[in-house]
Amino acid sequence: MVGLGTWSLTRAVLIILLLSRSLEGCGYINLSTPVVHLGDAITASCIISQNCGYLDSESQIVWRLGEELLPGGRQQRLPDGTQESTITLPHLNDSLAFLSCSLPWSKGLQILDVAELRAGYPPATPSNLSCLMNLTTESLICQWEPGPDTHLPTNYTLKSFKSLNNCQVQEEAIPDCIPEDGQSHCSIPRQHMRLYQAMGIWVQAENVLGSRKSLQLCLDPMDVVKVEPSTLRALDPSPKVTPPQPGCLLLHWEPWKPSLHIEQKCELRYRPQLGEASWALVGPLPSKSFQHELCGLLPFTAYTLQMRCIRWPLSGLWSDWGPSLVLTSSKQPPNVTLETWWRQRQLNSSTVDVQLFWKPMPPEEDSKQIQGYLVSWEPSGQAGAVPPPPLCNTTELNCTFNLPSEVQEVVLVAYNTAGTSQPTLVIFLEHRGPPVGSLHTMARDPHSLWVNWEPPSPQPRGYVIEWGLGPPSPSGSHKTWKMEHNGSITGTLLQENIRPFQLYEITVTPLYQDTMGSSQHTYAYSQETGPLNAPELHINQIGNNWACLEWVPQAPELGKSPLTYTIFWTNPIGQSFSITLNASSHEYVLHNLEPASLYHIHLMAANQAGAANSTVLTLKTIASEEPELHVILILLGLLVLLICFCVTAWLCCRPSRKNSLWPSVPDPAHSSLGSWVPTTTAVEEIYRLPSLRDPSMPTITNITVLEEEEKKPGPCESNDSSGTCGLPTLVQAYVLQGDQTALSIQPQSQSGNSDQVLYGKVLGSSTGPGPGYYIRCDSTQPLLGGLTPSPKSYENLWFQASPLRTPEPLVPNHEDDCVFGPLLDFPLLQGLQVHGVEGLGGF
Repeated sequence: MVGLGTWSLTRAVLIILLLSRSLEGCGYINLSTPVVHLGDAITASCIISQNCGYLDSESQIVWRLGEELLPGGRQQRLPDGTQESTITLPHLNDSLAFLSCSLPWSKGLQILDVAELRAGYPPATPSNLSCLMNLTTESLICQWEPGPDTHLPTNYTLKSFKSLNNCQVQEEAIPDCIPEDGQSHCSIPRQHMRLYQAMGIWVQAENVLGSRKSLQLCLDPMDVVKVEPSTLRALDPSPKVTPPQPGCLLLHWEPWKPSLHIEQKCELRYRPQLGEASWALVGPLPSKSFQHELCGLLPFTAYTLQMRCIRWPLSGLWSDWGPSLVLTSSKQPPNVTLETWWRQRQLNSSTVDVQLFWKPMPPEEDSKQIQGYLVSWEPSGQAGAVPPPPLCNTTELNCTFNLPSEVQEVVLVAYNTAGTSQPTLVIFLEHRGPPVGSLHTMARDPHSLWVNWEPPSPQPRGYVIEWGLGPPSPSGSHKTWKMEHNGSITGTLLQENIRPFQLYEITVTPLYQDTMGSSQHTYAYSQETGPLNAPELHINQIGNNWACLEWVPQAPELGKSPLTYTIFWTNPIGQSFSITLNASSHEYVLHNLEPASLYHIHLMAANQAGAANSTVLTLKTIASEEPELHVILILLGLLVLLICFCVTAWLCCRPSRKNSLWPSVPDPAHSSLGSWVPTTTAVEEIYRLPSLRDPSMPTITNITVLEEEEKKPGPCESNDSSGTCGLPTLVQAYVLQGDQTALSIQPQSQSGNSDQVLYGKVLGSSTGPGPGYYIRCDSTQPLLGGLTPSPKSYENLWFQASPLRTPEPLVPNHEDDCVFGPLLDFPLLQGLQVHGVEGLGGF
């Protein structure tokens, strides 16, 4: 109730009771129909009587559908004083709803009346009516399908009657059978029907929206009898019972006792207990002996068996399958063919180690019927003797034993408690045939491998294919093998013992009529793994815009796809680059790098199955070489300047070198010859005087001081070609103008030689104290580069040396070009320093 606020629960209940009593009988709801088709419209009216004294004349009736307020109710007051409100619901979409009308009361709503609305569908016609006579309950049980839900209470009634003329005429009605709620079957007791007499039966469905009736079923209760299945047992062994044949079972069953007077037939179904094989059906079984021998079974195999029966030859219904019975078939000697394969190893000259393998064919024949295998041999030349003990007695499918080298065959049999199989002769063939060619594999899925090869010539009769785990597994580890008997095939699919991520060694051997070919092997993965790691990168060399990287390539792995190496590098601004190389690469040079920049580099090794990355290598390129080149050039320039400065200083500081470049000869036109005295005079110096006017004029090349021998000088001979008439024979020094290599110590020279022109000779004695003398010779060549002419004879004082080394004036000879005079009279010779001639004091 709305509007109670925070009143206590007790007070609210009391008020509700008072209001309900005070408004009891004030109003009620009338419906056009209480039940409609789902989705149809419905009309309702609420009438308030004039005896309701608690109502205001202005009160409005309020409608609600469930908790939802419904607007639009038509309000009116009738002439008899009653108040009425009418509302129409256009679509009733709920199968069950409650409609109420209320009046405002004390700030809330007081419900006057509530009506239940229902909607649904009329019943569908019942279908698939069927009946069966249950001999256990002695009743006729009928069932049907009621059809879709009507959303309304629907009643189903099983109606029937007795008839004599195929249900054309109703003779006697049978009481209706009403099933329990929610059930669609009903039973007619034995007392309401007659056996061997027809009955008419149908089902009627009814609700408030209509009724339906199923098709009528006419039947004799005995024609729909359903018997119970017989009880199945194994036939107990006894002296009177013959043991079953191998692969057979002896069965016995007991019929259901209430059906002993009914003639019937039965069926049997069976299947192996293990596995998911389908049922095999056997029937009809004999109805009189109640026993049967079931054959065609696998020896020593457990089977599940079930039985059912039906009234026969009269009409009836099949019983349900009876309870299951599990029996094991009898044993028989193994009926298999053994395929064999072997490996031989020569231990010494007389003994061979043999590994023999075999398989029962077909493999399903080996299901628990074989208890073991025997491998035996018979020594040659001992027929009729006691046979040697078996080489192997095992339950495995392989055996290892030693044989004499001359033995070429053994015998293999399978056995159980019932006997042995047909013997299989194993002949050890030699490897003399050609092998297969181009052996290769391809993975189909993670659990299979396809092996392909080129057949040899001649064509073999078959192939043996072996496979097992490859290295690093031991070579003697277990291997799986199979034999292909078709020699024309070029491949086979391996599916047994194949697992992903395992390396397998696969061997193919061709088989010929009397020999076998050489074995060829390969390695493969059904699903290979990616490389575990990638080689580490190392820096070999680095420059300002390049870097040489190197790594150690990984060795190729057996059975895996070739590796590829991919180098990834990222520049400082985040741009990424890559280059992919083959498996043989071990170095790479990155070009077009930025100088003095940081790069992040890593190597990825990848194959068809995956990839692995190396650790990240960070390198920084060196700075650009241009500043360094500038520094080197500047240093080289400074070094060259320093060398030039040192050489210049050396040349300038050493007088001998200085005079070689520029002689210490003053300019007579601009200097005082009297005051000019050279600071240093060498014992032996080379003077190179450049030509002042005539470039063809030879230069003064040498001044040499010669010591005088211990004898008096001879007279000067005026007619000497050198112009030294009347002078001593030994000359102290001479000036030679011309080639410095053509020095002559002879006192005379030819005046006609242009390369050797004698200007003057200085004479003196190394022992005399007196001054030296000079000889001047006139010449057409200038003495000082033509600046001043040679002095005339009257411009000098002429002296001639006496025997006592006293200077004497010399008388000039006009017939001769040579004049004499003291050295001091010639200013240019004042700087001449003669060692060992102390008498020349005028120098």
